[in-house]
Amino acid sequence: MKLPRRNVLYLAAVAAALPTVSRFAWAQTYPTRPVRIVVGFPPGGGADITARLIGQWLSERLGQPFIIDNRPGAGSNIATEAVVRATPDGYSLLLVGSYNAINATLYDRLNFNFIRDIAPVATIYYVPNVMAVHPSFPAKSILEFIAYSKSNPGKVNMGSGTPGAAMHMSGELFKIMAGIDMVHVFYRGAAPVLTDLLAGQVQVSFPTMPASIEHIRAGRLRALAVTTATRSDALPDIPTVGEFLPGYEGSNWYGLGVPKATPAEIVDQLNKEVNAALDDPKMKARLADLGGTPLPGSPAQFGKLIAEETEKWGKVIRAANIKPQG
Repeated sequence: MKLPRRNVLYLAAVAAALPTVSRFAWAQTYPTRPVRIVVGFPPGGGADITARLIGQWLSERLGQPFIIDNRPGAGSNIATEAVVRATPDGYSLLLVGSYNAINATLYDRLNFNFIRDIAPVATIYYVPNVMAVHPSFPAKSILEFIAYSKSNPGKVNMGSGTPGAAMHMSGELFKIMAGIDMVHVFYRGAAPVLTDLLAGQVQVSFPTMPASIEHIRAGRLRALAVTTATRSDALPDIPTVGEFLPGYEGSNWYGLGVPKATPAEIVDQLNKEVNAALDDPKMKARLADLGGTPLPGSPAQFGKLIAEETEKWGKVIRAANIKPQG
């Protein structure tokens, strides 16, 4: 049977529109079930706090639970690989951090290529690490700390999260630029580091501000400096490391990523919702209270940040010959 030309054109137009309608419908209905945000560190650290904040926002906005899935180990590589191997359908998100850019150089053999296998979705915020000591430690400033370390070699223990985490790299950069040595004590995450720092079992650490700021405000820890290029509004009286060691900068940042083949419509929807969160006055206030600065942007801008940070920390790792086993 031969259809009239008008009918043929109509059917062709409908067929051509189907993929667009399907993609639009998919984006409009996503998510239809719980979504997991995989975090490469235990509960209580900066990454976990960030994931729970943005997860709660996304749950309220999109009407489905966003469940935090903590998978610590190997400097977040276990969590990253879990998301790389996940179905690219928008139901497995990765809490991306500066540690992912660090690991690209730190680990010689990974079962994935982060830049190739994880698609950037949205930056969330950047935040300082804080150079913090137990209140009983004799040094009350960066210069006093450097002098004490040089006159007491081998007696300053620095607590760090897993090798390659931002707190570790902040300490390594400080050690290089200050010309001092510290004994590294590695833990499985930020929370156990803080536990021992609060107990005086280690003398110094570089935890993220979200994980440490309440202890600093309460006087349980003494902040010597923040690691960002400028002072933090949350702790305006605390100097930067760069005020004593010009050129020092070690911002900690977080964002969301997904498996590479995740549909662009879902990536765009998640990006839109994260940027809406960063424009919300209550979320801004909460991030500011944690010492963070919102970092809205597009997936492409996030990809550029990851590439730049990978190059930066790669130079530090190679210069210091840092190995993942610490």
